[in-house]
Amino acid sequence: MQSKTILTKLLLSTAIAAAFASPAMAQTSVNVEGIVDTFVGSMKNSGDVGRTTRLDSGGMSTSYLGFKGVEDLGDGLKAKFTLGAFLRADTGAQGRFNGDTFFARDANVGLSGRFGDLTLGRSIAPTTLPVFLFNPIGDSFTLSPLVLHQAVSTTAWTASLAGDTGWSNAIRYTTPSFGGATANLYYQFGETPSANSKKNVGGNVLYFRGPLSLAVAYHDVQVNNPNDTTNGISIVQSIPVSATTKLSATQQKMWLIAGAYDFNVVKVYATYDQTKHDIDLRDKTATLGLSVPTGGAGKVLAEAAQTRRTSGSFDERRRTTYSVGYDYDLSKRTDLYAFLLNDKVTGFESAHSVAAGVRHRF
Repeated sequence: MQSKTILTKLLLSTAIAAAFASPAMAQTSVNVEGIVDTFVGSMKNSGDVGRTTRLDSGGMSTSYLGFKGVEDLGDGLKAKFTLGAFLRADTGAQGRFNGDTFFARDANVGLSGRFGDLTLGRSIAPTTLPVFLFNPIGDSFTLSPLVLHQAVSTTAWTASLAGDTGWSNAIRYTTPSFGGATANLYYQFGETPSANSKKNVGGNVLYFRGPLSLAVAYHDVQVNNPNDTTNGISIVQSIPVSATTKLSATQQKMWLIAGAYDFNVVKVYATYDQTKHDIDLRDKTATLGLSVPTGGAGKVLAEAAQTRRTSGSFDERRRTTYSVGYDYDLSKRTDLYAFLLNDKVTGFESAHSVAAGVRHRF
């Protein structure tokens, strides 16, 4: 039954792409894009009871299939849409995990023009975008220490970031570029009748000028994604205190600053962020990363992240993660990579992982 459901959804996606690409829509340009990324690794996080050797999807990037379309409406005004579906290339299953929304990466429509860009639907969250842009390993949920700390929960660690890496039911406004700076403003509707005031708000400012890149970001999160079904109260954070006790928060405020500078011989990345909750709970995360070209098509990537978690309910906990690897471009679309990662959470032994894979963009 599950196979039939997945097949039906894939056929529907193909039909959508075919419809937009038909001659009747001559003024509309539609592109099919995506990433297929698969790796082999021996993986263990600090606190895991054992090691897992596996062939898995999404080493450097989460695999996905996407469709983008733009129609020129004249006088500088354009209509656009984006649909993106995550997939697991090792098994062919849809989504990042079982039960994930089909178009969990993107599902939006909007207008762009001299005023900027207005998007309605699901798109990347305001604090997630700079997290992906300002670390040398990018959007890797497997190998990037910053992404692991922010967005991946393990046996010994609950992810710092609340509200998912994509926001559903959201309005996003993007300003025109001013001297290399662009701002994105977000409002997500809670859509909960019993708590109509619930919402997510946030934004970021991105600056790119020559070798220098800068970013600031903020969010105030009360709503989980993609579905909020907790009787009108979103449990956006659940932090283990002991084997039997957890702290639960229903609101999180986060701010982040980030920067990068390309010295040609090395590109340096740095970030710092804080999360604060409606209970006595705070995370502070700092990262430093390097991208070093080795001549030709290869580069060494290295990154370190440390998060300090504090509360009056428990002693300070820390997570420290290091990652170093090599990425080699076989072409503009295909690269090979290999990484070594070390992870340590307070009260647990250090654990290491090794992974090597191939990524193809289309």
